[in-house]
Amino acid sequence: MPDIITWPNTLPLPTVQGYAVQPEDAILRTEMEAGLARQRRRFTNVPTKVSVRWIMRRDQYAVFEGWYRWHAKEGANWFTITLLGGLGLLDQEARFTRQFSARLLAGGTLWEITSELEIRERPVLDEGLLNLLLSEDPAGLIFSGNALHILVHQTLPITLN
Repeated sequence: MPDIITWPNTLPLPTVQGYAVQPEDAILRTEMEAGLARQRRRFTNVPTKVSVRWIMRRDQYAVFEGWYRWHAKEGANWFTITLLGGLGLLDQEARFTRQFSARLLAGGTLWEITSELEIRERPVLDEGLLNLLLSEDPAGLIFSGNALHILVHQTLPITLN
């Protein structure tokens, strides 16, 4: 099994500016001569593109270029990187879908690198948790979880000692 390639921890994560998550169309739609169009689901795992932008110092940009060429194989290899989504910052498997673009920013000390990543599987709530959140008061669930945490980790240890 090949080694898992990871985003270098010496490099920054993508910036918020320019960051966008775009799932591809998951349905196939057929217009009918009369009546409603027909639709069906095309994928169970929808490919998702993520527009990314990094701001790097010259030394970081040099590391990025070397990592991109040798470890990411000019963007062809999958790698693990922490990306932002609806569930927060999570490690995800990604690969480049196009060559990066780099431009020197005013002042000449920072580089702006932009590209697009494809993520293997977009992290979302599982159906059970979604149904729970839809049927209950989310604020009440959070309060109950916090109360349970305090009971288990603070109150009970003191009481049991």
